[in-house]
Amino acid sequence: MDAAALRALCLGFPGAFEDFPFGPETSVFKVRAASSGEPRAKMFAASAMDPADWSVSLKCEPVLAEQLRALHPEITGAWHMNKTHWNGVRLDGSLPDDMIRDMVEDSYDLVVATLSRKQREQLGWAGLARGEGA
Repeated sequence: MDAAALRALCLGFPGAFEDFPFGPETSVFKVRAASSGEPRAKMFAASAMDPADWSVSLKCEPVLAEQLRALHPEITGAWHMNKTHWNGVRLDGSLPDDMIRDMVEDSYDLVVATLSRKQREQLGWAGLARGEGA
């Protein structure tokens, strides 16, 4: 997966936008409901978009994060993040794009699940149909 594909994937989710809180060299993908009333958006992915060190940090459930790291050397604890909840995923072509897409979607879903019911409804989040979130 290249930078354009990662950017398009992340920005394809409802309420997603790209931000640069750590400087112009790091793309941070966040989600915010349209009229959330909450000034802070929540991050679900971050990448330096550096072809020399192509990777993305993604939120992950702790047990699954450990399993993925044990099975795939391309997945480690995310640098500068809480390694219990964040994986660093190397995007050098070793992992199938479908797997990466699933991990990005899972990260987005984990973050959206923490929003209020009203915010999730504003986003039209599919997790509501699956009975996720309160």
